[in-house]
Amino acid sequence: MIANYLIGLREGLEAALVVGILVAYLVKSESAGLVYRVWLGAAAAIAVSLAAGAVLTFGPRGLSSEAQEAIGGGASIIAVGFVTWMIFWMARTSRLLRGELESRVDRAAGRGWWSLGLLSFLAVGREGLETALFLWSTTKATGSTTHPLVGAVLGLLTATALGVLIYLGAIKLDLRRFFAVTGGLLVIVAAGVLSYGFHDLQEAGLLSGLNALAFDVSATVPPGSWYGTFLKGTFNFSPRTTWLELSAWLAYVIPVLVLFVRGVRPVKTSAEPVEARATS
Repeated sequence: MIANYLIGLREGLEAALVVGILVAYLVKSESAGLVYRVWLGAAAAIAVSLAAGAVLTFGPRGLSSEAQEAIGGGASIIAVGFVTWMIFWMARTSRLLRGELESRVDRAAGRGWWSLGLLSFLAVGREGLETALFLWSTTKATGSTTHPLVGAVLGLLTATALGVLIYLGAIKLDLRRFFAVTGGLLVIVAAGVLSYGFHDLQEAGLLSGLNALAFDVSATVPPGSWYGTFLKGTFNFSPRTTWLELSAWLAYVIPVLVLFVRGVRPVKTSAEPVEARATS
């Protein structure tokens, strides 16, 4: 639940910031009549994201268990790739997000009625598709649908509330710090999803090496216990982990976390802290 809350919060806030910046800039530049295009694009992106989630949820049903495991493993690996790219992209561009979007609005406003809607659709749709894919992967890994979805919905609601408050100027948010903290946590979550993806591929019979157990702590961390459930739902931790799963986890988390920490390390400068305020 916590992992899905985190992904819902982060992706939802990214989408909310994008929409807020687009709307605020149009209003500020006396082009409020074009705001509806942004909302149309955002609505279309949400619809496509929900459709993608439905396809992922109901599409594999009726297939053999091996085929479902293969699809699940492949989708988990793809989801980790998308989320990793998103983590580094936002860590790198959060400082310049407003200026980049405003320049795109200037270019899109003069290209026709569809341009602003397409800009909003692509910006929000990217976050929505990443969210749908990653939530599906984490939900499949935990084997439950209720708690993960509750966490995701709560995260999205929190992100929406923060986006509105930022737009109204009621709060200021240090984007670099926010995305640094959530990005670091998501690296750990993504490592667990990747490990479980390899577990699915093993179950599908596509990977046959390193199938022996690296450790089995199920007696100490029972899967049905509250702490076992917490570790599974948050980090996709499995008490019975094969050498392939452990190798995949370590091969991902060590280099990615090192690169991420280096990338977000504060640089000594006299510049003011990065703040998100859509109306400024």
